[in-house]
Amino acid sequence: MQASDGGWTIPEVAVTVDLAVLTVRSGALQIMLIRRGVQPFRGKYALPGGFLASTMEDTDTAAARELAEETGLDPSDLHLEQLRTYGSPYRDPRQRVITICYLAFVPHLPSPTAGGDALHAVWSPVQPILDGDVRLAFDHDQIVADAVERARSKLEYTTLGAAFCPSEFTVSELRMVYEIVWGQRLDARNFHRKVTGSPGFLVPTGARSRQKGGRPAAVYRRGAAELLHPAILRAGSRPVAGTTPHDDMST
Repeated sequence: MQASDGGWTIPEVAVTVDLAVLTVRSGALQIMLIRRGVQPFRGKYALPGGFLASTMEDTDTAAARELAEETGLDPSDLHLEQLRTYGSPYRDPRQRVITICYLAFVPHLPSPTAGGDALHAVWSPVQPILDGDVRLAFDHDQIVADAVERARSKLEYTTLGAAFCPSEFTVSELRMVYEIVWGQRLDARNFHRKVTGSPGFLVPTGARSRQKGGRPAAVYRRGAAELLHPAILRAGSRPVAGTTPHDDMST
């Protein structure tokens, strides 16, 4: 039923939550997808998510519930943050639906287990989606692109990249994370200079790794810093106003 307010008709709008959960697995940046078990787009892959369970359920609670129901993952293991809201009038063929997308970018997640309205849940590399070779339901191709861009940006201004390494790691292992997420080859010497020169990013352990075919490399652990000052930019990236960037990582 539609209400009116001062002569204006208030449209009926449904609200959903979607989840863009990114991780690094098997040498690739991957995103969690489910195969839809209901119409519309039955059988197509999509991001996990769904409608609010009631008018009394808030969106944070709905996001955690949908994650557990459709993938079997424990919401307490993830930090979910809002990515953005999507409200194109024709994004859902059933009715006008506005979705609030939540983003998580986390290491060491297990394989998901489908449930609820999902037939199947998988980790899928993001690159075929970004290239248009894999098409998702609804407008989820665009949401994935936005989520990947947010993740890439977070590596420029935060120390998140070190969370995807073992508790003790070399700069080469850290560089591999950046190359996977950014999709760019980085100059090894330039990267080493910048990450070791960022206050609080890396802490030397005093140990050295044993690597085949090369000299032993210094071993580090993640420092206490959460933000990078100055930022470490990928090739072609522009600094955020008010920050002091390094030159980009391609040189």
